[in-house]
Amino acid sequence: MSNTCRMLFAGFGGQGILFAGKFLAYKGLIEGKQVSWLPSYGPEMRGGTANCSVIISDEPIGSPIVDKPDVLVAMNLPSLEKYENEVVSGGKIFVDSTKVDRTDVDVYYIPATKMANDNGTPTLANMIITGKILKEVPQFSIDFTDDALKKVVSARHLDLLDVNKGAVKAGYDYE
Repeated sequence: MSNTCRMLFAGFGGQGILFAGKFLAYKGLIEGKQVSWLPSYGPEMRGGTANCSVIISDEPIGSPIVDKPDVLVAMNLPSLEKYENEVVSGGKIFVDSTKVDRTDVDVYYIPATKMANDNGTPTLANMIITGKILKEVPQFSIDFTDDALKKVVSARHLDLLDVNKGAVKAGYDYE
């Protein structure tokens, strides 16, 4: 049986949707998994819609399209409303403290934006939620987090490596 996780990250441009997806894709690569990362964003870029499909699998991936995600990360209410009903039964939804009405999925309410602001890192709500994913989704672990972050944090922003690590840890530790 395949150990495959299909994820959809959705929100506004500028919320780090693509970055969070790319981080998990690199993490999968480092762990020897098959991965697919497919970004999509509206013409507005920052402030417009942004989403990202990520598939992590033990087997080759036939298509990068995620239409029925196992995991949904919704960084805003419009994204939650658009994709909530697409999540497979038994799936997981990670939201930035927005109400979810489904009862057949596990829902994790993370006040990620508030946590990021309180920590003086207002742009890292995405990585706080990503940390919670590493804890709650069985296909992931906290292992190789540093290696994956080194792949996605650009050389000119290496000063942000430690704050990204801290944001991932904050999400991982959030109860």
